[in-house]
Amino acid sequence: MKKVERINIIMRYINNRAHFTISEIMREFQISRSTAIRDIREIEALGMPLVAEVGRDGGYFVMRNSVLPVVRFTDSEVKALFIAFMATRNQQLPYLKSRQSLSEKLLGLISENQQDDLFLLNQILLFEGTNPNNPDLLDLADLPHPMLEKLIQLLLTDCYLFISINGETYPVYLLHLYREKSVWLIEGFDLQEEKLRIYPVDQLTDVMPYPVKNRLSRKKILEKLNKQKEAVNVVLELGPDAIAQFRIYHPVKASLSYTNPYQTTAIYETFIHVDNPDEVSGITNWLLFLGEDIKIREMPAEVLKSIQSRLNIYGQ
Repeated sequence: MKKVERINIIMRYINNRAHFTISEIMREFQISRSTAIRDIREIEALGMPLVAEVGRDGGYFVMRNSVLPVVRFTDSEVKALFIAFMATRNQQLPYLKSRQSLSEKLLGLISENQQDDLFLLNQILLFEGTNPNNPDLLDLADLPHPMLEKLIQLLLTDCYLFISINGETYPVYLLHLYREKSVWLIEGFDLQEEKLRIYPVDQLTDVMPYPVKNRLSRKKILEKLNKQKEAVNVVLELGPDAIAQFRIYHPVKASLSYTNPYQTTAIYETFIHVDNPDEVSGITNWLLFLGEDIKIREMPAEVLKSIQSRLNIYGQ
């Protein structure tokens, strides 16, 4: 049975019942739990007003005699949506190709005067990463890895995954999916080696659900990670100029502890694997980017040596 046909049949099935559960949908249509959840979400997106009931015996029921309200945007909301699309159109984000159809639908909802305003905004606003001669142009480098959207679809139903990289398969509990330095990364707990690992999405060759029977609970995973947490070996004091640079760019997981109520001084702490050349090079580049308005409280000799070496090169 094709997906569209199945969803139509499930909609009729739901509409004829006062109450239903995921388990009932699974049994009736011989589908998995994840497929049932995806189908129900699509049915909700089509406009059927479903109400979820919380509890051990919870399920769903259809809100009778209800009409979904017409969505109306204020003038400022329209501009906010449009500018958000403009600012992120060249950022390797998932579902990038859907933005064109979204923009067209948005334009169809607004008045001619509002359309004129958006056309003018599109002409005069430029954002970093866009082609100034043709901001709407999408280069190949703007598009995310095709595996990213498949990965996100799986994550909506389950964070326990099998991921394949260079012919090797890893069982992973995904903690975060993030983008740093124009690269999408998976931060995951390796369920086999029981440690934290980072996997580049652009190296994925496949991703699939992980079997239920071999799972550690999220609570156990977080307990194991907490025990493995490394001691801080980099401590910096940042002044106002360095804080300004920090706000322009910092690693995704970096955060500051401000030391005065005006947020003009702060402490930054982290751990660097000194035996990892990429980490040492990365922290060196970033510290040089922060500038001179920093004081070093603690830092491994390897990082200090890397910074000194880089400064000597610049001084030649």
